[in-house]
Amino acid sequence: MDKKPKDIKLIFSEALEKKTAKERSAYLDKGCGNDTDLRSKVEALLKAHEEAGDFLEVPPVDADVTLEYSAPVEGPGATIGRYKLLELIGEGGMGLVYLAEQQEPVRRQVALKVIKPGMDSRQVIARFEAERQALAVLDHSNIARVLDAGTTKTGRPYFVMEYVRGISITKYCDRHKLSIEKRLKLFLRVCEAVHHAHQKGIIHRDIKPANILVFDQDDRAVPKIIDFGIAKAVTQPLTEQTLFTRQGQFLGTPEYHYCPIISRIITIGYEIE
Repeated sequence: MDKKPKDIKLIFSEALEKKTAKERSAYLDKGCGNDTDLRSKVEALLKAHEEAGDFLEVPPVDADVTLEYSAPVEGPGATIGRYKLLELIGEGGMGLVYLAEQQEPVRRQVALKVIKPGMDSRQVIARFEAERQALAVLDHSNIARVLDAGTTKTGRPYFVMEYVRGISITKYCDRHKLSIEKRLKLFLRVCEAVHHAHQKGIIHRDIKPANILVFDQDDRAVPKIIDFGIAKAVTQPLTEQTLFTRQGQFLGTPEYHYCPIISRIITIGYEIE
């Protein structure tokens, strides 16, 4: 006698494949045997499936029909607060970055970062809030400044920061064919900005070329550190919400997670200065 428990899901799925009621009944006779309880459960599932019909299928939408509601998704042309979104210029793990135009009290271009739709878990919102707070306490010419913050009509947090018209530090150095000495002087400015953040108790935790943009100002290369998205406060809480790094959780970009020669570069930079 077969004592092995029978899989109700397997029997149900295979019964669905039978084309006629006769074939399905014959299959259940064999699949369920004398187990009347099992058979009644499978038949109940089959009946529920038939009654459900095709309600899960999406019917074609008539061109003349206007849907009563659709979830609003911000994009180029949309307005968030006093900012008009112009184009998507960046995307991270949790946020979308748009080039936007501030319309009042002054007109200027800014970078607006908004949390992604669906990324509304408490942990993600806590990290996003931490990024806003981290940038707000920093005041350095080589760190992108926060200008404003708020929430969209759908309740997703956003913040506005100065728009940096630059390229990554590596591309800038290569494009301008900078010497080792000039590269180190440029990198020294970055180190000073990182030091400022550390003095405020903020660790960026994802320093990499893509997060260091460089532009020319008065014939001088100016680096700006952006994206403190996974920054962590060392000496002060950044948000009222609990923000922990899970044990063993890896943050940042693997290629730039550890650089054994960075201290030597900083030392050489000061010697050059």
